Amino acid sequence: MSHDIFLLDKSNKFPHASLSQESPNGLLAVGGDLSATRLIEAYKNGIFPWYCEGEPILWWSPDPRCVFPIDSIHVSRSMKRELNKSSYKITINHAFSEVVDGCSAPRVKEAETWILPEMKAAYEQLHEMGLAHSVEVWSGKDLAGGLYGVSMGRFFFGESMFSEGKNASKFALIYLSHYLAENEFLLLDSQVGNPHLYSMGAVDIARSEFIKLLEEHIAWPQPKDLWQPKTLTSWRQF
Repeated sequence: MSHDIFLLDKSNKFPHASLSQESPNGLLAVGGDLSATRLIEAYKNGIFPWYCEGEPILWWSPDPRCVFPIDSIHVSRSMKRELNKSSYKITINHAFSEVVDGCSAPRVKEAETWILPEMKAAYEQLHEMGLAHSVEVWSGKDLAGGLYGVSMGRFFFGESMFSEGKNASKFALIYLSHYLAENEFLLLDSQVGNPHLYSMGAVDIARSEFIKLLEEHIAWPQPKDLWQPKTLTSWRQF
């Protein structure tokens, strides 16, 4: 059963995610702003912004939800060989702005990006608050790829990734998953699935299950030094 699309007011409260539209899948609300307070409230409740230039801000909570259970990422034999022989260097929070810039560049066959200047500014603020983080893949001194997202409780909410070097975004995802597993995380959220994500071990779960897990684990206290800038030196075959 579909419900009306909610028009957000000046408060930072969202309607419950279960009231999202069936078509388009997950559209819940329109309007509001990208303040840190509103974004934090959104993520806590399984909601995220996603819109295009010239549109009002659209807020989504799709059903099903595409996630990586932390211990389920798939590393193929060929990818394992690539990981073992690679000269890439993998870091956390060494170049957040540059990673967001890389993710915001229009993709091949896509004329525009959804990571607009106001979105970039909003996530920069979350980064300064210690909530948004990047994983960088370096080829020498050049940024070959990476990903960024928001981390709260036992969750990492992935926002976007990019590659300019071979397999760079896959390396970022694999190393991040290992790091999250080492630190007792539960899920890496990918929002909406695609063949590439599924090939690497992503699965769909019911939105109701995702929201229940958020309610149970979003308040988990992360280690204080978890997101200090560092180099990641290991990955594991799950």
